[in-house]
Amino acid sequence: MRRQRSEDVGEVIARHESVDDAEELASIDRPPSEQEKLPPSKIYRPLSFPVIALLMPASVFGVLARLGLQAITTYDGMSIFPLAWVQAAGCLVMGFALALKEPFGRFYGPLYTALTTGFCGSLTTFSGWQLDVFQSWLNGTASHRDWFRDAIDGIGKTVFTLAISLSAVSFGAHLATLVAPHVPTPPTPSRRIRYTLSALGVLVYAAAYPAYFRLPERYRHEVTAALLFSFPGTLSRYLLSVLLNPRLKLFPLGTFAANTLGTALLGAFQVLQTVQDPRPLGARACAVLRGLADGYCGCLTTVSTFAAEVDALDGRRAWIYVALSWLVSQALLAVIIGPSIGAGHVSREITCRYDD
Repeated sequence: MRRQRSEDVGEVIARHESVDDAEELASIDRPPSEQEKLPPSKIYRPLSFPVIALLMPASVFGVLARLGLQAITTYDGMSIFPLAWVQAAGCLVMGFALALKEPFGRFYGPLYTALTTGFCGSLTTFSGWQLDVFQSWLNGTASHRDWFRDAIDGIGKTVFTLAISLSAVSFGAHLATLVAPHVPTPPTPSRRIRYTLSALGVLVYAAAYPAYFRLPERYRHEVTAALLFSFPGTLSRYLLSVLLNPRLKLFPLGTFAANTLGTALLGAFQVLQTVQDPRPLGARACAVLRGLADGYCGCLTTVSTFAAEVDALDGRRAWIYVALSWLVSQALLAVIIGPSIGAGHVSREITCRYDD
């Protein structure tokens, strides 16, 4: 079912309908605008400084949340793979924020983009999902199983990630429609508060640099290197979204480009981290590679926006988008990683050493 143009995308998802215009679909990543019937004084351009400034801390907190969730959900005997928790949490918040886009705009529009594009986009990771699936085909964990179980594992991670992500976006949007009538919109913050928020946003990201160089080196591969590359990844994805998503009718070209490019880069970084060489990479180089993988690629790619777009498209277009994104990403990983493994140049497991 298609929706009326007067409704926003969050309401579309909550009511299980679909959009019928490229600009409406592209608005998922953008600050609230005329579509939400806001006065001109409360509308922010997509590339305005307040919007970009709040993407900085949102990226940092999104990466911290992802790494933290993965750490606490990785344990012996786990029945749910760690990335499932990550994608579900990010997509739930994404759906909730989408349905509250108009109230966000009446309060302070850049916060909407910070929460959706910044936090949720950095919390979820399309490239990590695709690499996880690809490693299942290869039995990257060296588990005692045959090729058939490898295929079942890869298919399971594909299907369950899609199901969990799409369900979480819809559930979040539905929750928001229940909560919204009972929560009044707070007054718009003063100019001083808005400037302070922008300044704090820049300072939070700037703090990642002394954290990387001043904290003990053992933290670099675990978190601080990823924080350095978090905002560049988010900004790259946001720019691709703003520039390319409106280009094709009902196909999010920008998100597709970000997800496939990030997956290809992650495949390249994976090869560098698993190379079999008598002289392995040093700890600092390994920490940078890990930071690029978790930070830049993790933030360049997103499942939350991807799932929201799939939910907002009609059935045929949605499945074309899903199939192209998945197939192209898996093909890129096969081209980048496959020959190296076949030639015996890389291991199936990480060979990088994080201590000299």
